[in-house]
Amino acid sequence: MSLKSLSPPFIIGMLLLSIVLISNTSSAQTKMRSIEELIADTSGWPYVKELLKTAKNQVEILPVDQTKAKEALYQTQVTTHSIMGAIIYFTGGLLIDNGWLRILGSGNEKLNRSVPKWNKGKSINSSGEQPKFLLVADDAVGGFYAVNGGGLGKDIGNVYYLSPDNLNWEPLERGYTDFLDFCLNGDLSKYYEGLRWNTWKNDVKNIPGTSAFHIIPPLWTKEGKDINKDSRKAVPIQELYDLAIDTITQLSKQ
Repeated sequence: MSLKSLSPPFIIGMLLLSIVLISNTSSAQTKMRSIEELIADTSGWPYVKELLKTAKNQVEILPVDQTKAKEALYQTQVTTHSIMGAIIYFTGGLLIDNGWLRILGSGNEKLNRSVPKWNKGKSINSSGEQPKFLLVADDAVGGFYAVNGGGLGKDIGNVYYLSPDNLNWEPLERGYTDFLDFCLNGDLSKYYEGLRWNTWKNDVKNIPGTSAFHIIPPLWTKEGKDINKDSRKAVPIQELYDLAIDTITQLSKQ
């Protein structure tokens, strides 16, 4: 897969997120900023609204619960000046391309996972802890997107993709803002070529944002390369994440 067709990076958004991540890497635990500090500048939201308004790909903006939004933003410790903070505080998340892509926000009944809750036990154990990566999105075939906090490479602030067809964290060479722009405007059919089967649109509509498809044989094996011949079953996405991490661990020991 490649993001070479992406538009030039949105430098401001990328730098903002990088600054947040870099400033926190000096210690494992950071001083928690109040919700009032985090929402003092909401300038990220008008940019996000315009991006959503002009999106080429189908997108569903999930309604936000303000109580959940405040809690999610506080736990994540990003401001609404940033694009990620705006997504968390002003949306319950985004469902893109008939729900194939899920951008995590503060949670909604259709996508019952917020950024901090989804990361707990994976990249963080408690609020205020500096993550080595932050999971921010995933797809219906069990691929996971994360912002690098230093644990995936030297390019802090950039997004990586844990691809189900090779189980590698692939650097996308783009920050969160440009990644979001790609999800909304990029050629997803080309990007996901080989990972979508003939009836994927109808199948994806019938599963919640807390599930994804378990492909057998696994896509990373020689036997699993033809997805139209593979067996597919919707399972909790937590199971797919655990399976991916466990498999990576086992393969690294061989």
